[in-house]
Order: sequence, then C-alpha cells, then structure tokens
Amino acid sequence: MTDPTFYGLCGAVVVGTGIYGFVLHTHILRRLLSFNVIGSGIFLMLGAAGSLGPDTAADPVAQALIITGIVVALSATALGLALLVAYARASGSPRLPEDANDDP
Repeated sequence: MTDPTFYGLCGAVVVGTGIYGFVLHTHILRRLLSFNVIGSGIFLMLGAAGSLGPDTAADPVAQALIITGIVVALSATALGLALLVAYARASGSPRLPEDANDDP
C-alpha cells in the first residue's frame, strides 16, 4: 500500500468518524466539533490526492487549497462558536428545540 492510499483511507475514516459524531450527538457544540473533524478528514484526503508520485513533492495547488481551507475553517468555527454561545444564552439550552427531547 502506498503512502497516498494510506493517507486517503485514514482521511475517509476520519470523515466517517465525524459524520457518526454529527448524527449521534444533539449538543450543538459536539456537532460543531464533529463538523470540524469532517473538515480535517477532507483536508487529509485532499493532501493524499495531491501526491504526484513516490519520488516527487506534493502538488503545490493542493497544499495551497488545504492551507486556505484550514484558515477558513478556523474563522468559521469561531463564528459558529460565537453564535452557539449567543443561542445558548438566549434559549437557556445548548440543544435545538427539535432535539431537546432526545437523550444526550
């Protein structure tokens, strides 16, 4: 098994874990963290897809996309966290109304 294949499979496992956490949890902060895990897995798969060969460096375009994606994900997470705190203060619950009756 080559390194890009291994990293691609690891990225798929990370994405699957994030999707599982996103579906399983009703707490909004845990869903936000699961969404970040999904994004990290996608970045890992993009890095694996950017491999040009065993003896060459990775594609710089894929690396630039990953770095830009990390910066955008960081700012989107900060915005999501600010909105989550404002919602929890306003409603008094860290869960959405349709998820309030579900088990944690």
